[in-house]
Amino acid sequence: MEDLNAMLEPGQMVRHPTETEWGLGQVQSNINGKITVMFQHAGKIVIDSRRVALLPVF
Repeated sequence: MEDLNAMLEPGQMVRHPTETEWGLGQVQSNINGKITVMFQHAGKIVIDSRRVALLPVF
C-alpha cells in the first residue's frame, strides 16, 4: 500500500476505498507515510498510508 500512496502529491484528487460517503478528496500533503486529504463531506483527514491505499482519481 505504501508504494502506491508514495506517488500521491499535493493537489491530486483521491477517494477513500471504504469511506465513499466522504466524497472526493484533494491531497494536501504526503510526509513520511501520513497523507493529509481534504474530503468534500468529511473535511481534513490524516491517512496512515500503511493502513489505507487511497484511490487516485484522474
